[in-house]
Amino acid sequence: MTQPQSQTAAHTRRPTPLSSIKVWIFDLDNTLYPAASNLFNQIDQRMTEFIGERFDLPWDEARRRQKQYFRDYGTTLRGLMTEHDVDPIAFMDYVHDIDVTPVNPSPELDTALERLPGRKVIYTNGSCRHADNVLGRLGIARHFDVIYDIVAAGYVPKPDPRPYAHLIDLHGIDPQGACMVEDIARNLVPAAALGMTTVWVRSEVDYARPDRGGVGTGDHIDHAVDDLTVWLSDLTSAANPPG
Repeated sequence: MTQPQSQTAAHTRRPTPLSSIKVWIFDLDNTLYPAASNLFNQIDQRMTEFIGERFDLPWDEARRRQKQYFRDYGTTLRGLMTEHDVDPIAFMDYVHDIDVTPVNPSPELDTALERLPGRKVIYTNGSCRHADNVLGRLGIARHFDVIYDIVAAGYVPKPDPRPYAHLIDLHGIDPQGACMVEDIARNLVPAAALGMTTVWVRSEVDYARPDRGGVGTGDHIDHAVDDLTVWLSDLTSAANPPG
């Protein structure tokens, strides 16, 4: 399948005004909660531990393999499945057995989502179990009628364009009326190519940046925000002035 070209997509599409968005598609980790919570660091450590135990490797070698799988296949899990036929359920059960208490409940985000018109969808390279745990901790689970996880995607991770197409077909989403929110810039490329409006939650991590993630200069990004909760609060306050 031909990969979408971010430059072409950026010059041929017209992002929908945010006031007209009908479906909001949110990434989970480091998007709905601050990256400073370091929750994903626990998952990252657990992935290294899994590889070390599975292949009887010292930590440094297990770490090297983990990062190589991520670079080559988009996720560590995809690399393990492709090269070693690892059971994905066993892997996800292990790596998502983490403490979510570093993520603080967010009544501000809950209020912003309550005031945000349209359907809300989670699209994550993680599992439904992990999403449920995080959404429950944040106190925002009630806002989402769909969690589209790596299992629903057939274990094909973002930014492969195929699960994006499957998501919109499965749930009847018109991409022209959808907005996707992500902390990893390259994961917005297929969304932009489909005609979605895109929001990048800024990150200084190399693989998350638009100019260092292998996708050019970031022309596929329509809005870039530093803090999603603040941005949504401002957005919904402007749309719903007091009185």
